[in-house]
Amino acid sequence: MFARALLALLVLPGVAAFVLPALIAGIDPWSQGSLLWGVPILVIGVFVLSWCVRDFYTSGKGTLAPWSPPKELVIVGLYRYCRNPMYVGVLTIIVGWALTLGSPLIGMYVLVLGIAFHVRVVRYEEPWLLSRFPERWETYCESVPRWLPVFRRN
Repeated sequence: MFARALLALLVLPGVAAFVLPALIAGIDPWSQGSLLWGVPILVIGVFVLSWCVRDFYTSGKGTLAPWSPPKELVIVGLYRYCRNPMYVGVLTIIVGWALTLGSPLIGMYVLVLGIAFHVRVVRYEEPWLLSRFPERWETYCESVPRWLPVFRRN
């Protein structure tokens, strides 16, 4: 299963958060060059994504890939504060790239990707999770917001 998890990480967020921004930056005529103050944001995004992938693997007993999804509902780690922290991590990485490379086209890409993520979550993932984990999913949705994290004392 580790090999499947690694492959899913490289293929899915790897392409969206690393390969495509590099390609976009290469064709962006408005790029301002290197602005290193975006690097900390990129690093935070990598940390968030890595944490979520680990939780999918250890707690969910699966991967982030649709062909090998978690067998258990993942509600630990960052998933206690936001229902979609993995997507938030990917978007944060791309924002980091946009700022680091001074690329308005990467900035537009992150907006389009954010909309695509939202549509995917609402139309596909949430109905699938409701059908797979009916009681737990409803309770989870009542207490954890979809996108913007809410940090509460336990």
